[in-house]
Amino acid sequence: MKVSVIIATHKKYGMPKYKYYMPLHVGKEGKDDLGYKGDNTGNNISEKNPNYCELTGLYWAWKNLKSDYIGLAHYRRHFKGNTKSKNKFEQVLSDKEINELLRKNDIILPKKRNYYIENLYSHYEHTLHIETLDITGEILKEKYPKYMKEFELLKTRTSAHMFNMFIMKKEIMDEYCKWLFDILFELENRIDTSKYDSFHARFYGRVSELLLDVWLNTNGYKYTEVPVMSMEKVNWWKKGTSFLKAKFLGKKYDKSF
Repeated sequence: MKVSVIIATHKKYGMPKYKYYMPLHVGKEGKDDLGYKGDNTGNNISEKNPNYCELTGLYWAWKNLKSDYIGLAHYRRHFKGNTKSKNKFEQVLSDKEINELLRKNDIILPKKRNYYIENLYSHYEHTLHIETLDITGEILKEKYPKYMKEFELLKTRTSAHMFNMFIMKKEIMDEYCKWLFDILFELENRIDTSKYDSFHARFYGRVSELLLDVWLNTNGYKYTEVPVMSMEKVNWWKKGTSFLKAKFLGKKYDKSF
């Protein structure tokens, strides 16, 4: 089987050496060449990257790759394998490990992120602009009402598969992307992003993080989970403090962590 895992990046960075991984310069349209394949070739939405983030890479992979399985990871965030090495790029889920997992599963996902003290909806409301998620719900109700049950569960669930990361059988990914981008393009018609600063205007990628489980659970697809590893040191104190300030003091996020 042929597997392609794009690594969404906007800058030059160290990359895993396994053959399944493909560095992809997302938002390349109008930018200097980094030496990576760009998401501005073939059928693409590269110019939407300031708002869609890594999703311009996902769209490019969906429309242009012919692999049996397609995945998405990030230059600073990867699926973690079992290889014992001091080199972080050798700790990434290897081609052999991917093969073994896909022999028994159609989908590989990151382990769920837990928020513990609040649900997914309230966390979004405290940290971002909730109207973007509410309008997404309106679109679902109009166009895909069977997904509303799972969408409403965002108001009680405290964990989700985040980061828009997965490795998925191409036929299933085709189904998911057709559904996802139909919703996001309609969302684009209903929200004026100019009223948000550059950080909050990137809501399409954040909405899609929550939509993945809505889609998966509604359709009953089975999957396996793999831990996620960060290629950079995470400042958990700053991250946790910002989380608590958002929840209790109403201070929305102003940057990524």
